[in-house]
Order: sequence, then C-alpha cells, then structure tokens
Amino acid sequence: MNKVSGYAQPQPIARAAVSTRRPRGIWSEEGLADVETLMLEVCSGSAFDRLSAMTSEHLASGGKRLRARLALGAVEALDGQRENATAWAASCELLHNATLLHDDVQDGDRVRRGSTATWVRHGLAQAINAGDLMLMLPYRVLDALPVPDAVKWHLSRTLAVNAERVARGQANEFDMLQLGKLDWTSYASATQGKTAALFGLPVEGAALIAGRTADAAAQLAAPFHRIGVLFQIQDDVLDLYGDKGRDVVGSDLYEGKVSALVSEHLRLHPEDRDWLIALLAAPRTDTSPAQVAKAIQRFRRDGALDAVWQRMARLEQAIDDDPLLLAEPRLHAVAMTLVAKAIAPIAHTAPRDFAHTRSEI
Repeated sequence: MNKVSGYAQPQPIARAAVSTRRPRGIWSEEGLADVETLMLEVCSGSAFDRLSAMTSEHLASGGKRLRARLALGAVEALDGQRENATAWAASCELLHNATLLHDDVQDGDRVRRGSTATWVRHGLAQAINAGDLMLMLPYRVLDALPVPDAVKWHLSRTLAVNAERVARGQANEFDMLQLGKLDWTSYASATQGKTAALFGLPVEGAALIAGRTADAAAQLAAPFHRIGVLFQIQDDVLDLYGDKGRDVVGSDLYEGKVSALVSEHLRLHPEDRDWLIALLAAPRTDTSPAQVAKAIQRFRRDGALDAVWQRMARLEQAIDDDPLLLAEPRLHAVAMTLVAKAIAPIAHTAPRDFAHTRSEI
C-alpha cells in the first residue's frame, strides 16, 4: 500500500466489466466493484488525509451493500441500464454509511460489523467529522451520473429529502423514551424516517434514471418504505435473538431504545410499563446482563415476539399485494426478494404456526 500523509492508502478496486446478460436481480455482483471504487475515490478526495483514511477504513469493514444492490437492481427492473446507476448506488450507500458512523457515536456501540467502531478507534470528535464528510459525499458522486442535469437536480432533491427524513426519524427515536411515547404508532413513525427512507431512496432514484417522472418515481418507492420498516423490525429481533456483530446481545435494551418488541410487549402487558421504562432509562453501565436476559425471556414467553411476527406478516402481505408493484413484475420480484432477505436471519424465532397465521392476515 502507498503511504500518504502517514495513512495507508487503499489501492483502486478493479472495475467490473458490464455484462449484456439479462438482469439477475439485486444479488448480482455486476457493477458492485465499480460502486466500491467510486466510493473510495470520493472518500479520498484530492489528498488522502485523516478523514480519507477513516471513511475508507469504515467502508472496508464490510456490509451487505444492500442499498447499492437495490439501486442497481431496481434500475434494471425498470428497463434502465445498470451501468448508468453506478454513481446513484454509490450515493445511496455513502449516505447509509454516514448514518452508521453517527449511530455508533450516539448509541455508544463499540463494535460495528465485528470490528472496533470508528469513534473508539479515532475518538468521538473525529468520528463525527468523518460522518459529516460522508453526508456530503453523496452529492459529489452525482457528478458522475450519465444523465441530464434536470435528472441530477431531481436526484439531488431526492437525496436531501430522504436525508432529512433519516435525521428527523433518528431524533424522534431518541425522544420516544423521554416523552413516554412507547406505542406502535410512535415506533412506526420514527422507523419510517430513520430506516425506511434509505430503502425508498435507491428505488426512487433508479426510477428517475430509468426515465420515469418524479411523481411516478416517488410512487414506486413507497412500497419499499414498508420493506424498510420490516427490516427495522428484523433488526430489533436480531438484536435480542441473533447476532448483529455488536459487542453484546441486547444492545438496544442497554442503550434504552424503544424497539418493536418493547412497543408490542407494552401493548399486550401495559402493567409492565414502569418496569420496562426503568430498564430502558437506566445508564448502560447500570444495566446488568441478568436484567437484559429477563426482558429477552419475557418478550418471547409473553407474546411480544409472536406479535412482531404478525406485524411483519401484515407488511409482507401489503407489499406482495401492492398494485403499483404488481404492474411492474420485475420490481415486484426485487421487493419480494428483499422481504425474504429481511426475514431469513430471524426465521428461527418465528412462531410454530406462523405460516398458518400468515395465510389469515
């Protein structure tokens, strides 16, 4: 590796050849190497400095690149050219990763994707700077898009609108416990911003690149907001009953987050409100593994886990039956592939009669 300004500079990733084969959906690897290269190039900027090193290091920590895959797969599904969406895929992925850098600072999580979090490695102040930089880079990447300036303007506006939704959703999530808003409506509202916006964004931009009007693009993105909510519910379940690559099981409880499981438990057992609020409001260092284990056990035993599976079943049904998606069969296939991806990591937690329940909802 080259050494510039005292930091290790990553070598460019080989660009993937564009295939003329029929599209293979969002799990195709075609174009992803170009997305990685573009992200690293824009992170490096004109001089490879400290923030370049930090943001490149964060990107190198891995991730499913789900937003990038969705952007590339959606533009194919709408009869656009996959290679024309490379910069848009990079833009969506950079915005997502910017939010992760800030999330770790806010949540106090010391591990991300199985590696030491950026703020632990480089300090809080510089981690915030790195996240701020990555919030700006999606707009820089738009210069590389082979589309008319009018389309770039719409894409830039779409980025700004959804970035605003993410920030407001994150703030709303932090307010839920303080304001005592532990109900499902408040949870869904926060999730529509902080998570769902980053699932609608790639599709809305892909539709613009594929030649759809701004109104049509926004309508096609709407079902993917539901998928974002489904992914957040899955993430909440995985935190307690799986492995998110964090330092402890039950990080959301230690951090005081009002998760889907918290909302559903209190809907079913409102008499537990004081107990659960006390657990969530306690400082992380004052929360014991035994307290967290008790909550995890009770969510499963007393019905909250089953209830969130019913929520996911209703979301899945709504996505599957969405008339706009049914009118776009290939985009519908992309959506249902994402639904399957969301459910797979937590399938072991499903109620025994889930298939029966699903058919009745």
